[in-house]
Amino acid sequence: QVQLVESGGGLVQPGGSLRLSCAASGPILRINYMGWFRQTPGKERELVAAITSGGSTNYADSVKGRFTISTDNAENTVYLQMNSLKPEDTASYYCNLGVFTTQIRYLQVWGQGTLVTVSS
Repeated sequence: QVQLVESGGGLVQPGGSLRLSCAASGPILRINYMGWFRQTPGKERELVAAITSGGSTNYADSVKGRFTISTDNAENTVYLQMNSLKPEDTASYYCNLGVFTTQIRYLQVWGQGTLVTVSS
């Protein structure tokens, strides 16, 4: 079973920075993509950033220029560097992974979520 463990959320003041991490473990053959989504109460989960195995990235317009997604392929870990944080970035952030397992199955896996609160 492929599992994701997230870390790095917390409380930060507006204009501050946080770095989220998400480590994948289990019967991983090849990762297709890794990404971050976020959700606030009463709203749908939305894509924040994603990166493919080839290194192509995609960002939500609201975070372009402020957030950077990156990976450590050797560690099956994805990071989200968040700078110039705004109160509207407050949300639960979820890691998402598209992966081929050693049993030749394709799975989309979600992390448990980590809360980011931007407030003075």
